[in-house]
Parts: sequence; structure tokens; C-alpha cells
Amino acid sequence: MSEPRVRRAEIAIEQSHVDRVYRRLGELRSQAEDMRTKGYEIGHGAQREAVFEQASMLFERDMMVNHANQTLQSLDAEYEGLVFGRLDHTSTEPVYVGRLGIRDADFENLVTDWRAPAAAAFYQATAEAPMDVVRRRVIRCSGQQVLDVDDDVLMPESVPDDMPVVGEGALMAALGRARGEKMRDIVATIQKEQDEVIRAPWRGVTEITGGPGTGKTAVALHRAAYLLYRYRRQLGGAGVLVVGPSGVFTSYISRVLPSMGETNVELRALGEVLDGMEATRHDPAPLAAVKGSLRMRKVLLKAVRATPPDAPTELRIVYKGEVLKLGAKELDKARKKVHSAGGPPNRSRVRAAETLLGMLADKAEENAASGGPQLERADVIHDLGERIDFHRFLVTWWPVLYPAQVLRWLADDDRLARAAKNVLTADEIAPLAESLRGEGDDWTVADVALLDEIRVLIGPPPKRRKQRAQEIELDAEQTRDSDDPARSRTARPAHYDEYSHIVVDESQDLSPMQWRMLGRRGAHASWTIVGDPVQSSWPDPVESEQARTQAFGAKTKHRRYTLRTNYRNSAEIFDLAARVVSGRGADDADLPNAVRTTGLEPEVRTVDAHDREAAVHSAVKELLDSVDGTVGVICAMDRVPEVERWLAGQSEDRLKVVGSLDSKGLEYDAVALVEPTELITESLTGRRVLYVALTRATQQLTIVASDDDWR
Repeated sequence: MSEPRVRRAEIAIEQSHVDRVYRRLGELRSQAEDMRTKGYEIGHGAQREAVFEQASMLFERDMMVNHANQTLQSLDAEYEGLVFGRLDHTSTEPVYVGRLGIRDADFENLVTDWRAPAAAAFYQATAEAPMDVVRRRVIRCSGQQVLDVDDDVLMPESVPDDMPVVGEGALMAALGRARGEKMRDIVATIQKEQDEVIRAPWRGVTEITGGPGTGKTAVALHRAAYLLYRYRRQLGGAGVLVVGPSGVFTSYISRVLPSMGETNVELRALGEVLDGMEATRHDPAPLAAVKGSLRMRKVLLKAVRATPPDAPTELRIVYKGEVLKLGAKELDKARKKVHSAGGPPNRSRVRAAETLLGMLADKAEENAASGGPQLERADVIHDLGERIDFHRFLVTWWPVLYPAQVLRWLADDDRLARAAKNVLTADEIAPLAESLRGEGDDWTVADVALLDEIRVLIGPPPKRRKQRAQEIELDAEQTRDSDDPARSRTARPAHYDEYSHIVVDESQDLSPMQWRMLGRRGAHASWTIVGDPVQSSWPDPVESEQARTQAFGAKTKHRRYTLRTNYRNSAEIFDLAARVVSGRGADDADLPNAVRTTGLEPEVRTVDAHDREAAVHSAVKELLDSVDGTVGVICAMDRVPEVERWLAGQSEDRLKVVGSLDSKGLEYDAVALVEPTELITESLTGRRVLYVALTRATQQLTIVASDDDWR
């Protein structure tokens, strides 16, 4: 039976069990409601009894109603996604793991509470110490509907022939069943090296490197789940942040480790790290390199300290018959003086007012020296400080700043040129200004780190009285709920920066500015870093390494693990990918070892440019016919709309067209790669991007090219 059919059959099996669980949940809810109703009836009866009996009946009522309410609250709180895991052991019945323990009417276990000892293996079992677990299954639900299942095989040699295995675990099971000591040794090696990473100490920085298909992401996620279970007291309260390159990644995480979506783990793509942002659009590689460079810190600092576009250029105020005036140059001098004292602008308005009042008092003294009325300096400052016209000027001359507002100011070529003087080149300034001329929240992923940098530079806006009162109440709630992770998690303030652990996937692609953004949130955290330097799309690794080191802070322990076995790609496919990048972006020692062979060599079809559309259409149709799973069509980023038009007639849901940069982290059963040379030329890291695209296929790879330069 094909993999998609097996998956559908297994989903149906788990749906049957989930349906049974929710039916029982409904019965328990009805029983709790009946208990609460009976409790109230006892209370009514107590009013007609003698005093000594009344107290006893009222106590019984309170106990029944309280117990019923607690039961209903628990059932309601854990209603969504109640069942999320299953453990298949070598000898005992399967154990379903969920957010709440539930038994049927005969006291048979339907769901085991994830906190119970019997569920510990869901988090703690590894290949090295499987805890008698043959298959660990993650069940992804939406409400009462089972959407998907994904298996992890911990004892490949013990998988029965009639036990279906879905997802990455299917490959491990197949390798484990394979004949010959060599394949069994490979399985043992894979699982041992992954197990060592999962169990590594939680403090400091743990770095997981490895090439495509080595299971880096899966290992990191299992490590996060293991750490949360093993060190929940140390990590659970402050919370864990998991950051990936895209929403596709966070969706994958929620499927693999649904328990991480509860109360103490946040899953965010890079475009979502800043609260309130959901950026998905990418800049062209040269522009992204500018926005991600540490040089942008200087540009943004100048932008924050520059005069706002609508600020008045003159202050005129009449005091005791005398006109006191500050011109544009004097106001610029005042602004520089305020900024030179340090402190974020949104916390410097009082200093700005004091500076202006001092300069106005100087003007009054100059007038007195020229024969004007004699005035006390203290009186001038006090009286003008009380004037409404002075405060009206102040709020327009020194306004409250907001990150998006400041970044949009740099869409003005002249303003950006002043801020970027001696920092960026003219060739860099023009496209940067153009990219910032959007509207609303139409930001790119690279912009999010700039907005976060500005947020810190300008400081938080002043709090209004009502907001301060709400925060006082919030602090009180957090104190009351400090032992309740579900409530304390939702009460976290914006831009929370006290995470206990941070997981970063595809870390090799983070820009220096993005490392700064994450570093603010991990000042007190331990880290798990996942990446592959060979796949890096960042052009300046030295600058990136500097920012990364600063983000980690003074962490005393730094350990590195390298996964060397590629069990996603066939050896035939990976050998081609390795030839493309070996010696031109990577040493052979940096490349993993592909252990699986299929006998299917990648097919290269060289065509004339005018025959390209027909060739792609034909290749895709053949791949759809030959594999039951997904087919990916990968091309240069700017060619995606065109290729989508070519394949508009192919209505298969399992067919996806993606750009080269968006293909990172994804995998398909078969891939059609369009014009590989274009992938090299569009990127600042050239062949590394092509290497990524070539390693997305698990079974078949067809390349359509109009030249051989990419070879």
C-alpha cells in the first residue's frame, strides 16, 4: 500500500479512538452538571431543616458544587486537541497521551494525562533508552478532528511486519528491517548520535550541525520536549521560544510536538518574532544583505535622532511683553544636546522641555542685557513651563516615536542619504529607500529586525494613567497565578525577554540584525542552535558569527554536535548535489553520508529556452505519475509566477511550486528543478542555494536546464 493510503488509513484508526474519547468526555460533562444541580437542590433543602442539620447539608452542597465546577472547568479547558500522542510498546496495549486523563465507564484507560508517569516515555524515550517503546506517534488534531499522524521509531528491530509506520519513522523502520549487518549498524549509529544530542545538558549553548536529511530539526524538537519534561521547573515557568525560518516550519513543529503548543512554548517564524508582526515577504538577496548588516544600526540611530519630518522649525513665545524666539539652528542644537545626554527619545521629553526652557531663559537674559525688563531666570522657566502654548509646541517638536513610523521616514531618499552618510553606498541607498515605500504592515522578514532595533532605540512610549492601572492589576494577577503556567503564559508582557531556553532552526541564514533581535529575548536563556554552514545564504559569515556570539552573551558552556548521516536523500541524488558544491563552498568533510540507494539516477534534460515550458510541464506530469506523494517544482524566486502559470492546468493538491529561498527546510518525494544556473546567479552565495534545492527530493529528481554552467 502506498504511503498516502497508509497515512489515510492510520488517520482513520486514530479518528475512531478520538471520537470515543470525546463521547466519553460528553458523558463526564453531563455527570458533572448533574452533580452541580444536585448540590444546589441539597442547598435548597437545607433551608427547611433544623440548624444542626442545615450546616451539614450546606457543607455537603458546597463540596459537591465546588467539585463539579472544578471538573467542568478542567474538561472545558482541555477540550481542544485533547489527544496528541500514542505509545506502542513491545508487550502492553497502546497508551494514548493527552492533556487530561480519561477512563471509560469500565475504568479502562482511554487517555493518559501527559503529566502521569505512564506518559513519561512520550518525552523521555530515545533510541538509546527506548523505555520499551517501539513506535511513538504524534497525533495532530483540530478540535475533534484528526488531521495528521507522524511516527518516530525507537526500536526498529522490534517493529512487527503488520505495524504501519508513517512519516520519517517509516524510513527508520525500513532501515531497521533491512537485511545485512551494515544497514543495522547504520541505524544504530544514526540513533546513537541523535540520542546524545537530545540528552545533552540544558545549560549554555548546544549547537547541532549537519547536512540535508540528517534529522537536525527533528532532533532539536525532541530535545526541547525532553528538556521541558526533565527540567520543567527550571525551564517551564519562564518559557521556551522556538524560532524557524518560516510559517511552514512552525506548522511542522506543531505537528511533531503538539504538547509544545500549550502554556510554556512559543513557536514563531523570523517574521513573527516582534510582537504584532507577521511578515512573510522576502527582499531580493542584495537588499536583504544590506538590511541585515550591522551597518544598519548606525543608520537607524541617526534616523531616530534626526528631526521628525513634521516638527516645527521655529519657537516663538511672548513673555511679559517680550518675544522669545528659537530658530531652526538653535532647535537643532537643542535636539543634539538632549540626545547627547543618552536615553531613549520616548523617555527624554522632560529633558527636552528643560533644555528648551533653559534656552528661552537665556534669550530673556540677552534681552535684559540689551535694555529689556529684568526677569528672574527661575521665574521665566517656571512660568513658561506652565504655559499651554509651550506644551503644544513641545509635543509636536518632540513627539512620541513608533518603530514603523521611523522606518517609513527612511523611504525619503534625502532623509535616508543623510542617515546613511559614510555608512551605505549610493547603490545601496536607492533600493533600500524604494523598499520602504510601502503602506501599513507590508513589511518584509528582514524589516522585522530593523523595527525591533528601532523599538529598543526609541524606548517604550509613555504610559497613560489607565494603562498604568491595568498593568498594576496584571502584575497582581501574575503574582496570584505564578504557579499556573497556563495563566502566567497569557499574562506575559509585550516583547517578553526572559525566556529560559531558545531553539533556533536554520540558524546559518540569520542576519546579524536578526541575531541581535533574538539576543534581546535570550539574555537569560540557554540555547539550542540548529544549522548547516554549507547551506548558508548569508554572504558575510564573520559578521554573522560576531553577532551570534554577542546574542549568546556570557554563556559558559558551548557544545557542538555534528550529525553525519543523510537518510532523506538517496545516494544517487545526494552525490549530484555534493558534486555541485564540493570544493566551491564546502569541503568534503562538511558533507553528510547518504546511506540509502534507489537505483534511480537524477535525470538532466537540456532544452532550448523556447522549449522550457513544455519540458517542465512534461517532467512534472511524469513525476506525478511515478510517485504517490508530493512533487515540488523549484525555480528562481522571480520565476515562480511564470512557472505557476505554466502548471495552472495541473490541479493536483500534492504539486507545489516554490522559489529557491522558500524551499529551505522542505522536502518532497520528487522534485523538478527549473534552470539551476538561475538559482546560482540570483543569490549572493551562489552554489549553496542550488545545493539546498538539489537536496529536497527523497526519491526522484528531474532537472530542466537550458545550459550546463551549473555543473
